Amino acid sequence: MLKRVIIDVSGIVQGVGFRPFVYTIAKELDLKGFVLNNGHGVHIEIEGTQQKLNLFLTRLQDELPPLAQIDKIKKVLKKPQGDRSFVIQESNQSQKTALISPDMSICDQCLTEFYDPHDKRYHYFATNCTHCGPRYSIIETVPYDRASTSMKFFRMCQACEREYHDPLDRRYHAQPISCYDCGPTLTLYDAKHQKIDSQDLIKKVATLFNQGAIIAVKGLGGFHLMCDGYNYESVTLLRQRKNRPLKPLALLFPTIEAIEENSKVTPFEKVMIQSKEKPIVLVHKKTDTQIASNIAPDIDRIGVMLPYTPLQFLIFEYFKNPLVATSANLSHEPIIRTKDELIKKLGNVVDYILDFNRDIVNAVDDSVLQMIDQRPLFLRLARGFTPKSIPLPFKLNKKILAVGAEQKNTIALAFDDQVILSPHIGDLNSIEAFDYFERTMQTFKQFYDFIPDLIVCDRHPEYATTLWAKKQQIPVLEVQHHHAHILSVILEQQIHGQVLGVAFDGTGYGDDHTIWGGEFLVCGDDTSYERIAYFKPLVLLGGNKAIEEPRRIALAMAFEVMDLDSVKKTKISDWFSSTELNLLHKAYQNKINTIQTSSVGRIFDGVASLLEIVHVLSFEGESGLKMEQYYNEKISNYYNFTINHGIIDYDPMISALLQEDNLIRGVSMFFNTLIEIIVSIAHSQNLPLVLSGGVFQNKVLVSLILKRLGKERIKYYFPQKTSPNDGSISLGQIAYGIRHSRNN
Repeated sequence: MLKRVIIDVSGIVQGVGFRPFVYTIAKELDLKGFVLNNGHGVHIEIEGTQQKLNLFLTRLQDELPPLAQIDKIKKVLKKPQGDRSFVIQESNQSQKTALISPDMSICDQCLTEFYDPHDKRYHYFATNCTHCGPRYSIIETVPYDRASTSMKFFRMCQACEREYHDPLDRRYHAQPISCYDCGPTLTLYDAKHQKIDSQDLIKKVATLFNQGAIIAVKGLGGFHLMCDGYNYESVTLLRQRKNRPLKPLALLFPTIEAIEENSKVTPFEKVMIQSKEKPIVLVHKKTDTQIASNIAPDIDRIGVMLPYTPLQFLIFEYFKNPLVATSANLSHEPIIRTKDELIKKLGNVVDYILDFNRDIVNAVDDSVLQMIDQRPLFLRLARGFTPKSIPLPFKLNKKILAVGAEQKNTIALAFDDQVILSPHIGDLNSIEAFDYFERTMQTFKQFYDFIPDLIVCDRHPEYATTLWAKKQQIPVLEVQHHHAHILSVILEQQIHGQVLGVAFDGTGYGDDHTIWGGEFLVCGDDTSYERIAYFKPLVLLGGNKAIEEPRRIALAMAFEVMDLDSVKKTKISDWFSSTELNLLHKAYQNKINTIQTSSVGRIFDGVASLLEIVHVLSFEGESGLKMEQYYNEKISNYYNFTINHGIIDYDPMISALLQEDNLIRGVSMFFNTLIEIIVSIAHSQNLPLVLSGGVFQNKVLVSLILKRLGKERIKYYFPQKTSPNDGSISLGQIAYGIRHSRNN
């Protein structure tokens, strides 16, 4: 007896070969009906015997194409229609809820063709198929069809068109499909916009790299600034021109073997480096490496990645050294998408530009992560992983927009039964960066015909995102920053009931109008929370200037435990003139040009200065990153502290650090002290722990606390698919908006 089933599939099921996958299974099982894309995902109507339909549904979920992701399947029985075949129908436009696939690295099948001299795409720099290549970076709207991408300007040749229309071909409806005859072309320019003619363009590029040139190379989501990673002089020149003296530079290696020659890679790090997403992964560098010593000065780790575009593989056919691959942008600005903008802004940085004429519609940076034992800890969630969808177990009655934080900004949308998290946008410290924020907002609104009923923002009154939200003439909710940190993990992992949230970061606006950052919050299933403990506020001498100069934080810490004359007898007297010490002491006493903060990030900075690791920062997170390499797990002692009425007093630690003459002991005991504080408060509450905030990007701290919580049998939650830093604030804001909407 024949039966017919309507199947609606939501998730990442467009532009990833899902329809031909359905078609192939249906043909193999001799089932009838049709499949099509619509605004929600993929719609299937299929009929046959119950046994074959059951097998079809099993295979549908078990044999997914590499890039496909099923979030939900809805099934409804229907009267058989007597179809005589199974066909793929044209897309059906309706309300837009279909998910956008992230850009993905070239697949093994395309790579095999790329290296085959007999294949028509041999060494073709833009080869791709439904299993790989550009997605988010080229799409303007959904459904994901060629006319809605930046490939609409390239007319397919007959050969590509045959592949494109053949349901059994790997390139069936691969929207960026092209070849030498009909696709984008490469062009090399000098920094003055002059075209460089060459018989073999990529050989020319390799020669230029060998000569020490700095070249901007177009990637999937923007340009990279590249030079020879073994050439100290080239790296020095790049740093000087870009005014980036110490911040580590990522390296693109030709092979995993080359990475292993220069760094110590664990099996789990190797898996992530070779994954289909090809992120930047932080690994320990070897002491005998050939890598230029100024790639990551005074740091024992480097960021490594493998080629993920055919163009990168093509370059490595002729150039064998690792390449510096840092985002092409000015400080505090987004990654550059176009040659003209690059010449305008970085023409004095690069010697040459390798461009191609397929437009980047949506900029997207490389993702960055590190491994904590067997789990990834994301530092930047972007190419390969975003846009990210988080399905909800219920339907929303409102469309909610979250505008994120000021630093490491992302936005998030919630509608129907899903949440969409945008790729990393960045720090909104410039007009260009805020333009990028607004452009990304418009992109996602256009994707989903999204008009919010509610906007959720940070409580900080001066955040650009908060000011923007309040101008929209749409109801606005404000969320405390650290509460949002905890809620982001709660939403990601669908946690219910009360938890003890531990939010450690650099800065966040507190309910008392001071700067928070070392918070213990009890949160339930509603929109409220209780701040049950926090670090005794420290003084930032000179306000924000102290964030750039940890020596000022160290000095304020010293003033907490001793008078001015005593401070002048310590090592701190070498860091300031006598006049500076006197003036800063008066400022400390009279609270002139000072800010108080409970921030653990600032405590890290102050301790790093007290231990003479760094007194003036060159980049965010420098103090914590440099401290990691001095931790000794054989040292189990920790500094004394007290907790009175929820205030964590660590003055005994400051007094000890002022006398500390052993760097390794000082760093190790500092980390151990933080662990003891967390565990002590966790035991006092007897609740599951939720850990979040930028400080929890520190590999040593996270490794220690997770190991200790496991040993103490304290249940905990930590971000698994998102970052603990401010990139997840928008997700926490969405969680707050959902709770508010369901309770009102």
